[in-house]
Amino acid sequence: ELISTLRSKLQTLWEERELVLSEARECAERGEELEAMVQDVCKPNEFERYMMFIGDLEKVVSLLLCLSSRLARVQNAMRRIDGNTDAEEKQSLNERHKLLSRQREDAKDLKENRKRVVSGILAKYLTDQQLQDYRRFVQVKTFLLIEQKDLEEQIKFFEEQVENLERSIP
Repeated sequence: ELISTLRSKLQTLWEERELVLSEARECAERGEELEAMVQDVCKPNEFERYMMFIGDLEKVVSLLLCLSSRLARVQNAMRRIDGNTDAEEKQSLNERHKLLSRQREDAKDLKENRKRVVSGILAKYLTDQQLQDYRRFVQVKTFLLIEQKDLEEQIKFFEEQVENLERSIP
């Protein structure tokens, strides 16, 4: 019964992933239209900056998700600290927490600074509506990247659960 429930949940997640992938394809098409428009109106070096920002967006979002996940694990470990935890382990967790927090803030700053620079460039050439479309594109692309990553992790988790349960049943 549990395996059946998990498989049903997996089916739902696979369907959600297909929807997100479909939305991602639509977003990519909008991105291509936007890219063509930006290339038409911007100077080559400005267009190159735009393309670099869009290309790096996925990497920076993945980095932020990874750092946030690692930071959450360290914070959970810090919550489990008790009187029996040695000082060295406490110190190590505190140092990792500080490092991961700093790295996450740096990645956020990098993303925001690049976004601001590209928005500044585009503001010189695009109408308010076009600029709004660009911002919406970046926002939707970011959301879909996060949603995709989350669904992939959930699917992996449930697939492992089903596999483990199937192995445990004679």
